[in-house]
Amino acid sequence: MTKLFAAIFLAVLALPATARADGCDALTVRLIRATGASLAGRTGPLVVFRAADAERMSLSCGRPNVVLLRSALREPNGFYFLLVGQAGHTLTGASVEAVETLAKTLHQATLLTGMVQTGRSGPLDMECEPGDRPDGFHGGALCQITAATRRGRSRLSGERPAG
Repeated sequence: MTKLFAAIFLAVLALPATARADGCDALTVRLIRATGASLAGRTGPLVVFRAADAERMSLSCGRPNVVLLRSALREPNGFYFLLVGQAGHTLTGASVEAVETLAKTLHQATLLTGMVQTGRSGPLDMECEPGDRPDGFHGGALCQITAATRRGRSRLSGERPAG
């Protein structure tokens, strides 16, 4: 009986870490199903995917969970933005179309201003960076998605210098 009590006690102590790992595993599976990406690898809280329409797609499990999508193209095709929409929907429940539109809008603003752009679509915060470098080369497009914070932020709330 004492061994059973000790086992239950240890299981309860380990529950938060296990729940976090299970939550990350479940989110990983949902992202794979929603986007068609495949699992490339996982190290601790970082999950890396292979996706046809992104050079890099990753999930960082934590508080908050963060999905990062990168295209090698300065002006990605529509499939990249659809992938952003699908990932954003999976992460936060925001509409795929709304997330896709926000990503396109923020990306266009980064090209015009050369500045990092941030915005919100319902329960989702997004930050997109320009890929242009001072030496004239481009590094593609990069967008980061998280669940919205409690602080208010408008649809296109701001810009800051890249880098």
